[in-house]
Amino acid sequence: MDTLSRVFAALADPTRRDMVARLASGDATVGQLAEPYPMTLQAIYKHLKVLEDAGVVSRPAGPQPRPVRLEAEVFDLMDTWIERYRREAEARYRRLDAVLARMDQDPANDRTEEEGAA
Repeated sequence: MDTLSRVFAALADPTRRDMVARLASGDATVGQLAEPYPMTLQAIYKHLKVLEDAGVVSRPAGPQPRPVRLEAEVFDLMDTWIERYRREAEARYRRLDAVLARMDQDPANDRTEEEGAA
């Protein structure tokens, strides 16, 4: 599985998305991350393992407690992917707007509408 797929899969879970949102404001220990969730510490570690494997978070080697750190570079990858499709969608809408504008300016459309009303 490629990196982008792992990132999207990791963020598909609402608990992991919430962890990422909380880490956006600063590093936290596993215990701090676990506080608001009604689940075991083992379940928290499983969620963190998915996020780590996707490259979304990291925990430096060293003694406990180790901070969990958000890896912002992974969002650059997502942003690049999303931006590509956003630009394509915007271009498609601009082309549609141009077609609609030409239709509004075409006098033949006025006659067609008048004939249809008769």
